[in-house]
Amino acid sequence: MENTGKKVKVAVIGTGKLGTIHSRIYGELPQADLIGVCDINRERAEETAASCGVRAFTDFRELFPLAEAVSIAVPTRLHYTVAREFLKRGKHILVEKPFTSTLTEAGRLISEAGRNQCTLQVGHVERFNSAFTATQNLIKNPQFIECHRLSPFPNRSLDVGVVLDLMIHDIDIVLGLVNAPLKKTEAVGVEVLTPFEDIANARLTFETGCICNLTVSRVSEESMRKIRIFQKNTYISLDYRKEEAFIYTKTPDGIARESLPIEKEEPLKKELSSFLDCVIERRPPVVTGEIARNALAVALQIQKQIWKNKTKIS
Repeated sequence: MENTGKKVKVAVIGTGKLGTIHSRIYGELPQADLIGVCDINRERAEETAASCGVRAFTDFRELFPLAEAVSIAVPTRLHYTVAREFLKRGKHILVEKPFTSTLTEAGRLISEAGRNQCTLQVGHVERFNSAFTATQNLIKNPQFIECHRLSPFPNRSLDVGVVLDLMIHDIDIVLGLVNAPLKKTEAVGVEVLTPFEDIANARLTFETGCICNLTVSRVSEESMRKIRIFQKNTYISLDYRKEEAFIYTKTPDGIARESLPIEKEEPLKKELSSFLDCVIERRPPVVTGEIARNALAVALQIQKQIWKNKTKIS
């Protein structure tokens, strides 16, 4: 959006790795007036605050009278509690994924946001990846989708399994691309370094006949974030990490390969900028609470099936 000169008084709750990046980006955005950062760890809050030139807080309640909007980057189990308190006071929120721990919590936050006319956006950042936005309009009727999301052990987000930590990104993207009811879910997974599943594979079958295969791991030596979409006479390959996309098309002479022009830009910066624009313009965000709840529902279904299968085996 063209900058109107309006600034949103925004704060960041949680100054772990992701919250610190949120803080840095808000300091760079023309629509943002970063007024503070908050973490129960005072040293970490003060370190992030000093790097951004703002106040540090250890109790998020102190921000109620100061902020118009907040980014919530605390552990997943705390999303509902923190988000609800801000929504009850008419504050706009961007809450990191996964949206909440349960569908009941998600529904309550959606209702609270509606009741108080607040912007509620959930941080599914791949929606803002330049490679994805460059290919989105080319995907018409996918027949098969394959997703791989691998990472080294993160030492963060260890209060949830890899399905809610990583796979939920791809679940959200796939649900948006296929846009059809889910017919069947199959899933397997194993715990390696945590009490939760650290490696998982899911196969989703949709009413349209489209099949999606998702593989995630947070105990991989390499990092990979790729999606491949197959449709009639066309195959699209997208690399989120490199922000590259190629389209392969059937021609009379064989298969033509075309690199799509992509203007690379930090996805999280685009996401936070879009959030502030939605607050200023009073329009719905790209990833609403309802959209995020749908992704969470499928993720929880996959997770449930993984542990049900493990119980059968053991």
